[in-house]
Amino acid sequence: MSRPLSLTNRTALLFAAVVVVVLAILGLAIDRAVDAHFRDMDRQMLAGKVELVRNLLAKVTDRSALDALPQQLDDALVGHHGLSLAVLDAEGRIWFASRAGPFPAGLIAQARRGPAALVTWREDGHRLRGMVTQVQPQAVGGGPYTVAVAFDIRHHDHFMAGFRRSLILVMLIAALATATLGWAVTRQGLKPLRQMGATALSISAQRLDARLSEVGAPAELVELAAAFNQMLARLEESFQRLAAFAADLAHELRTPLSNLMTQTQVVLAQPREAAAYRETLESALEEYERLARMIDDMLLLAKADNRLLVPQRESIDLGAVARRVAEFYEAVAAEAGVEVAVAGSAHVMGDRLMLERAIANLLANAVRHTPRGGRIVIELSESTDGATIAVVNPGPGIPEAHLPHVFERFYRVNPDQRADGAHTGLGLAIVRSIAEAHGGSVQVASVPGMTRFDLSLPKSA
Repeated sequence: MSRPLSLTNRTALLFAAVVVVVLAILGLAIDRAVDAHFRDMDRQMLAGKVELVRNLLAKVTDRSALDALPQQLDDALVGHHGLSLAVLDAEGRIWFASRAGPFPAGLIAQARRGPAALVTWREDGHRLRGMVTQVQPQAVGGGPYTVAVAFDIRHHDHFMAGFRRSLILVMLIAALATATLGWAVTRQGLKPLRQMGATALSISAQRLDARLSEVGAPAELVELAAAFNQMLARLEESFQRLAAFAADLAHELRTPLSNLMTQTQVVLAQPREAAAYRETLESALEEYERLARMIDDMLLLAKADNRLLVPQRESIDLGAVARRVAEFYEAVAAEAGVEVAVAGSAHVMGDRLMLERAIANLLANAVRHTPRGGRIVIELSESTDGATIAVVNPGPGIPEAHLPHVFERFYRVNPDQRADGAHTGLGLAIVRSIAEAHGGSVQVASVPGMTRFDLSLPKSA
């Protein structure tokens, strides 16, 4: 498969083609103009010879003067090489001829049909141009005389042939020069693009911090460089998040596996009572459940990342869903020494199980961070645009620097604090994925003493 032409070569060839076309059009126009100029010169010269014969015939007063006229015509044609002049009488006989002029019969007959016109024809491989008209002597009777004058225009043809050869040569030289200069100019003009290509070629997973230079770039490439740099910034951020996520995931998986291995090794170190084995198995079951929850959460987030998390649409009473979740967490909240209340009502179209899980994650998060004696409120509100589920809890609040990151996977305000056995660190990330799957969003606002999560859903979620 042949390699396609580079942009530089394409541009150079296009420049050359344009120059050739322009020169061809210009040459054709000049060719026509020069030919028309020659025709006008020939017409004036032939008309002058016809007028000369007319004047000489007008001076004829008698027969003797008419007999002397051929000598006068010979004298008048001295020095006019290649010129043919013939005068025919009324019967069509040649009365005078400077030489045996090649006058076609049709040309002679034309004189009787109308005024003189310039005529060009080919004879023995040469082109000739002539004019035929009728002249009526004033003093001599016998009908009008036919005057035919013509000359060989091969010198015109030689000139035009040389002109066309020169034009073709100039076109070829101009095309070659334009292609060369166009290649050089285009190559210089595309230098910023080659530099961008070199920079892009050097980018790898280890050099995502490289950026295309926008300084000095042509206006047409500034927007491209800016868009490419924005893409690199997104890729760098995604790689960093992916690396952090992989490290967190490895740590989260290693913790329960380490617990399981340690417990198993301790139990197997020496014989024990059945109750000890039962206690170890119950502890292992908790770790298995934690691993299972983490795997389920990761599968749900993977579906969300690939737009495979599709809600099942049905009419939902969010108040009933929120109360059911609150009842489910009633025992957990009582153990933590907090109270859970539901206020307001709202209805949307959405997936009941997904929204129930989102509310449960928000409530579980609130229970974990509410001090004993605190009160958590699930507020429901509805408008013409949609519904909002707000979970408000008292507590120390979230520092402002951490607010944009709380919905990231495994993100913790305190990096030293790991998720406990009941939580995987993916709850808020799942809430955001469920909200986005319904076409909504989730926001957080926090000040010392109060934290509020707002899950907004469109009416037709």
